[in-house]
Amino acid sequence: MSVILTEKAAFRLRTFVRGSAGGTEAQKGVRLAVVDGGCNGYEYSIDITSNPKPDDLTFEQDKVSIYVDPKSAPLLDGIVIDFVESLTQSGFVFKNPNATETCGCGKSFAAGDCTPSATPCS
Repeated sequence: MSVILTEKAAFRLRTFVRGSAGGTEAQKGVRLAVVDGGCNGYEYSIDITSNPKPDDLTFEQDKVSIYVDPKSAPLLDGIVIDFVESLTQSGFVFKNPNATETCGCGKSFAAGDCTPSATPCS
């Protein structure tokens, strides 16, 4: 299982984690998961947490603790997370080698035959 953070993404995530309230510093980190939803069937979930779940896959990159939901791990393996800032866009960008389709916003994807029903964009 690998998740790759670009330098910009790691910097942003460290900033968010340090600014979050509660929990112990040792356990604060980022929890990644995939949830049903979005216009292609799956959506990325990225949350700051100080309470990793007991079955989370855990590792650290660039001083960021990363917790991955084990059910999501096959869909996130090899993902590259970047952070972009431009005149038209600001936020995290996901480059997922497991995605067979992605939506225009990049926040939703399909992964072959295992993809749930999509939710139309509104």
